[in-house]
Amino acid sequence: MKAVEIAQPGGPEVLRACEREVPVPAAGEMLIRVSASGINRPDVLQRKGLYPMPPGISDLPGLEIAGTVAAGDAAALAAAGFALGDRVCALVAGGGYAEYCVAPIAQCLPIPQGLSDIEAASLPETFFTVWQNVFEIARLAPGETLLVQGGSSGIGVTAIALAKALGSSVIVTAGTDEKCQACLKLGADHAINYKTQDFVAEVKRLTQGKGVNVVLDMVAGDYIARELQCVAEDGRIAVIATQGGNQSAIDAGLLLRKRIALTGSTLRPRPIAYKAVLAQALKQHVWPLLESGAIRPVIHQVFEAAQAAQAHALMESSSHVGKIVLRWS
Repeated sequence: MKAVEIAQPGGPEVLRACEREVPVPAAGEMLIRVSASGINRPDVLQRKGLYPMPPGISDLPGLEIAGTVAAGDAAALAAAGFALGDRVCALVAGGGYAEYCVAPIAQCLPIPQGLSDIEAASLPETFFTVWQNVFEIARLAPGETLLVQGGSSGIGVTAIALAKALGSSVIVTAGTDEKCQACLKLGADHAINYKTQDFVAEVKRLTQGKGVNVVLDMVAGDYIARELQCVAEDGRIAVIATQGGNQSAIDAGLLLRKRIALTGSTLRPRPIAYKAVLAQALKQHVWPLLESGAIRPVIHQVFEAAQAAQAHALMESSSHVGKIVLRWS
């Protein structure tokens, strides 16, 4: 099969086309003939040598795919409601930049009716992540307000769509006025240009001093201390990445007085059983929203698989709004 591998740690140019053996599905897995692969920030970290692979996982990058079921244990597939030839998308721990990829059956979902394979490939990583952190861990409820740090990212546009569809208000930050306008068009109630505005002051103003109930933070660093200032009492801050640095100095007294829950999480190393629960929650609560058109994937650009280096360069430029996807012809 054709695939894209990381020749050595480095810039986008180290991604190169290669040929690999088609993987063989083990018990509880299916083999998917891949038509599209989503690109995510962890792929960039892996390419740079900053995101070690879990033991036993393919060295090929790629955490989400869409395609058709090509093989697998017939009984296990049937028990999960799948058959050969079904259109599926899947969250995988690696190996997604290839024409074939194995995936735990429990982490596979039918492609929502009305969506293309390109659109479906953009779903798993961001939807699993947002559901886990915003709704399972931070317990965002209807009527509450969510602050998304980085609203124009793949995670950000997913958080906007889900939070709005499920009855919450959304404030986002973004780095340009154009990105702020894009987030507003996608449904955000307010957008703050963090380069020209103080997001703490703006959040306090927009919430009449109350603060937001939940923060989805992909920055960390000194942002956490600032978020403590603009989160409401009994608020929740969910940290999912550290693009602003690993070290944070916080006012622990403020954390206590406001009764704030500060959490961190990673999804890739979690067991299949944990991800299976998230998959079923998405199928129950989110897939109907996708099939009805209440929410839609946001695709910024599609590249041919051979253009993976250009796709990574775009990802690192942070000039995109939404998802970047590779297509396998």
